Amino acid sequence: MSKDLVARLDDRLRAKRESFDRIPVVDVAPLIDGSDRQGVAKQIRWALANAGFMYVKNHGIGQDFVDEVFDVTRRFFDLPMEEKMALHVSKSDVALRGYIEPFGENTDPGKTRDLKECFDIGPERASLEGPFFGPNLWPEGLPGFRRLVCGYHEKMVDLSKTLLGGIALSLDLPETHFEPLMKDPISIQRLLHYPPQNGHVSQDIIGIGAHTDYGNLTILAQDDVGGLQVMNRDGDWIEGTPIRGAFVINIGDLIQRLTNDVYLANMHRVINISGRERYSIPFFIDADYEAVIAPLPSCISAANPQRYQPVTCGAHKFGRFAASYAHLKPAA
Repeated sequence: MSKDLVARLDDRLRAKRESFDRIPVVDVAPLIDGSDRQGVAKQIRWALANAGFMYVKNHGIGQDFVDEVFDVTRRFFDLPMEEKMALHVSKSDVALRGYIEPFGENTDPGKTRDLKECFDIGPERASLEGPFFGPNLWPEGLPGFRRLVCGYHEKMVDLSKTLLGGIALSLDLPETHFEPLMKDPISIQRLLHYPPQNGHVSQDIIGIGAHTDYGNLTILAQDDVGGLQVMNRDGDWIEGTPIRGAFVINIGDLIQRLTNDVYLANMHRVINISGRERYSIPFFIDADYEAVIAPLPSCISAANPQRYQPVTCGAHKFGRFAASYAHLKPAA
């Protein structure tokens, strides 16, 4: 464990956080059906204040549908490299849609090269409108792919709004607090493939380097291979073991800013030493591009003074992406 990783978690509220040896599991059915919203909100508060992560079960999305999306994900990554490169993310300019080859995106570029390949879509647009908004790129000759991936994206948008309602309640805010910030939110539906690594594995090349997510909320579907690791308050890496039928939820930097460090955007990474191909399906949702994110007054006090200045959602997120994508970097 490198000291700098621990230091990145060493905030001034650390003494108030509890450590954990497993990611908490939250049954969100009472949030969805309205039978015990406050009870679920209390569990969400503990999870996000201490781990920044939680599993959610009974979320209303059928496992058979999720399995179908995993099936077309595997079929996409089995395509010849030339077919995938024809959909390269650089062809979408700043919309950031399409395929990213192994080592084409690096989340911790100073230390790690990411051994993964990705495919990203977002809300359909007829033409390029600006960062994160433009046409999707689709493979030809892959039956059901577009329908399933778009359908999954739509279900994730709906679920994310429900979960953000629960997060609002957990902060003693109205359940509708996030709605004015999300009239046309940035969202990214990603498909991921992590080849297995054998022999000695060093920090230089792993599935994805240690990082926090950039925006509001991530909803992750995992296959049964495993490899996700989350850092706890003692600086130890905890396995995010797959639970069939449950999603892994974590918050990003913008929710940490919004809560003035009361909630934690936690460090995580992926290392696939299973000997098998690993696939995962993360969905990221933020706020509108021009939405301003500032610390909530209720999260500011004498004991926890304001730590962040307001930022615009889109500019903040695009700045983080610009450091990870080669085609966004200025020519030398």
